[in-house]
Amino acid sequence: MKQQRQFWLPMLGVASSLAILGCASVDRSADLDRLTEQIMQASFTDKGIAKVDRLKQDENNAACSQANVTGKPLDAKVAARLEADALKAIKWPADGKFAGDWKAGEKLAQNGRGMTWNDKPGAANGGNCYNCHQISKEEISFGTLGPSLYNYGKIRGVKDLDSPESKAMLEYTWGKIWNAKAYNACSDMPRFGHNGILSEGQMRDLVALLLDPASPVNK
Repeated sequence: MKQQRQFWLPMLGVASSLAILGCASVDRSADLDRLTEQIMQASFTDKGIAKVDRLKQDENNAACSQANVTGKPLDAKVAARLEADALKAIKWPADGKFAGDWKAGEKLAQNGRGMTWNDKPGAANGGNCYNCHQISKEEISFGTLGPSLYNYGKIRGVKDLDSPESKAMLEYTWGKIWNAKAYNACSDMPRFGHNGILSEGQMRDLVALLLDPASPVNK
């Protein structure tokens, strides 16, 4: 019972503050942002590998969140700078090999597990790609938050992963998976490489899934 009181008291205090602000006639955006942050901090605690530091926004997320709250597009100059900084920070494969095994990539794309409080530290995460994208024509259920990836490589003219003509698309696809915000500052796509969600080997396999002509994505 004591634990429950300790949890609800800060929540009740925040709720009371929100009610008071609701009656105010001044600009409350800064106060509401502060109170929202308090609510988030009071609602989450460290548990297993899931830590409250996930609530901290970097400059990119903060800028896009603010633009979303105000309903105004992110300033073009700010967006360009954020994208340039993200592009510079992409870690390219040291050996220059961008594509791995598309079969492993397919399993990874259909795997949504990982990063929850009860996962073991160091356990491999899934890509969870199906939750936002169509991947192959056989799928009858898939998310639509992102565009369809079916025929991703075929549409872009990739016929041979080892050809010089494929290099630009291999680099772009790697960069997009590493940090999609390098190409769209307010992209909703997870920053798989930048945030250490996927390993370099896993990223190679996803690139292969998307671009290998033998992959079901391109059939």
